[in-house]
Amino acid sequence: MATTDADNFYYNFSIVDPDENGSENFHTFTRVFLPCTYSVVFILGLAGNTLVFVILVFYEKLKMLTDIFLLNLAVADWVFLWTLPFWAHSAAQEWAFGTVACRVIRGLYTLNLYTSMLTLTSITFDRLVAITFATKAHMCQTKRTTWGKAVCVLIWVISLGFATPQFIFSEVVSIDKAICHEKYPNHGTELVLEVIQVTLGYFIPMLAMIICYSLIVRTLLHARNFQKKKSLKKIFSVVAIFILTQSPYTFLRLIKIIDWSFNLNSSFEYAIIITEALAYLHGCLNPILYFFMGVKFRRNLRKIIKSLRCIKGRVTAKHWQTTEEEGSKTFTASNNADATSMDPL
Repeated sequence: MATTDADNFYYNFSIVDPDENGSENFHTFTRVFLPCTYSVVFILGLAGNTLVFVILVFYEKLKMLTDIFLLNLAVADWVFLWTLPFWAHSAAQEWAFGTVACRVIRGLYTLNLYTSMLTLTSITFDRLVAITFATKAHMCQTKRTTWGKAVCVLIWVISLGFATPQFIFSEVVSIDKAICHEKYPNHGTELVLEVIQVTLGYFIPMLAMIICYSLIVRTLLHARNFQKKKSLKKIFSVVAIFILTQSPYTFLRLIKIIDWSFNLNSSFEYAIIITEALAYLHGCLNPILYFFMGVKFRRNLRKIIKSLRCIKGRVTAKHWQTTEEEGSKTFTASNNADATSMDPL
């Protein structure tokens, strides 16, 4: 957002709003709602993506192209999740981490946005090829895996390029409290960057999902497979969750950029806060949508639980063995002491 516009908004919001209590209620709402939401997303997302990472690297050994894309998605979500504690503290108090941290954190958030969405698009194309051209895709699995690694590297390079403005233009501004946000040279630059971000971060992935999954559904409808119904449910879940979590915040952002006067509407600001938190939920939903629903995950999860039980059993057995040895030593020492005390001097 342009510097003057942003500063005027934060100054005017409490003055123009005739309901001072409404303004205070809004600030109280953000101080409570955002830290709680960010904390939940951080904990669930960190646990889920860590589990995905462990299973893919140590159990699946990244054998399939889909595994590589899922790992890339988990890493991208990890990058995003580690920015949430900073935003939680900023929402509850104020930004207290300086300008460098502000630029890094905002840059990492945008980097994740592009990386995550471009990876989702790659997963969509991969599933289309794997289902529509199943035989040929299976025969070329090694070559596809190599290309997949190259695509992941390219995704990070492209994402870093488009996230560069966030690393450059993010600043800390003190009004009623210190906040971290973008300070673009002018409104035109802001508008261009927002359009690029919305296009790459929402419209292209959504369009790719709709087209590719439509072709996948058509292929599955003609296939005689007992798992067809389950596959269709999973596909509809992926598309529905993506649209439901990302669409509201994206459209409100577009409205906010097109007409700045909406920023002076307290109801609109409530909507921005709530839909942004809803969009962030995608960081902890990705493992569920793309991994937890699969057979491979449940099989490997059982292996992990079994391994943890074995480790716990060994630790318990070792603990009892140590206790018995210490008890035996104590008993022997006690007997020796008794025998010594009974000996005549």
